[in-house]
Amino acid sequence: MVTEKEIELIGKTLVDSSQPLKSRFRALFTLRNLGGAAAIEWISGAFGDDSALLKHELAYCLGQMQDERAVPVLLRVLQDTSQEAMVRHEAGEALGAIGNPKVLDVLRLYSSDPVIEVAETCQLAVKRLEWLQTQKAEPSTSPYSSVDPAPPALEEDVGKLRAALLDESRPLFERYRAMFALRNLGGEPAVLALADGLKSSGALFRHEIAYVLGQMQHEASVPQLMAALGNAAENSMVRHECAEALGSIAKASCLATLQAYAHDKERVVRESCEVALDMYDYENGVDFQYADGLSKMQAEG
Repeated sequence: MVTEKEIELIGKTLVDSSQPLKSRFRALFTLRNLGGAAAIEWISGAFGDDSALLKHELAYCLGQMQDERAVPVLLRVLQDTSQEAMVRHEAGEALGAIGNPKVLDVLRLYSSDPVIEVAETCQLAVKRLEWLQTQKAEPSTSPYSSVDPAPPALEEDVGKLRAALLDESRPLFERYRAMFALRNLGGEPAVLALADGLKSSGALFRHEIAYVLGQMQHEASVPQLMAALGNAAENSMVRHECAEALGSIAKASCLATLQAYAHDKERVVRESCEVALDMYDYENGVDFQYADGLSKMQAEG
């Protein structure tokens, strides 16, 4: 049984800006795994930080927890136009992940936000909530244990799914469904089909493609992810996700690129590479789990 004092100590690591970002990330994911009101309170309290990357991950974790107690803070973040686009986007996606239809009116309002990534995210969240209302249940569990912004399509033909993924005339929700169907199918043909999506228009879409490729951890996507990370003209929201994907894939071919872009002029890219290098070390090391804030604290005690 985890005590309130233990959660407090992990929470203090999360909100302490003097701590290395990698330690704060591990604390965050520990709190996500622990769940409960106290964990949500600590995560919610970190939205005043000056790291857009950290705040993006705060919102992501609150969505993945699917605890309705996180709805008020996520609404505030979405509505706060002083927050970075990638943070507001993730708050909108998290509200869709939690699945409470009471937020539909707000999501519909922000579906016309002047920031395109925020608008498109809210449009997707509305579609997800409407889909849940018709299905009366969450999609079947993802093989990656993630709550996704769209249910996977039922199609299983890689060629047809690739065509749907890359068809920019289709509604975004349908393309996302093709994306998650390809991810769930797995294998190199599906990976390469998804990697082709990194050439699509729309930063939000490319960002999600990179996230999915990171989940799959297949080395076949490394060249495309490296190219996108190395493209200074690419949206930093996409480059950040490519860096984290390379850290998750954690092959030797990823290391030099992550080390090089750990000095990028874009803060969110630099920080993503820092976190990705920690993920690389975890994937290639002996640590039992990435979210090890509790075990480290107990060992120190």
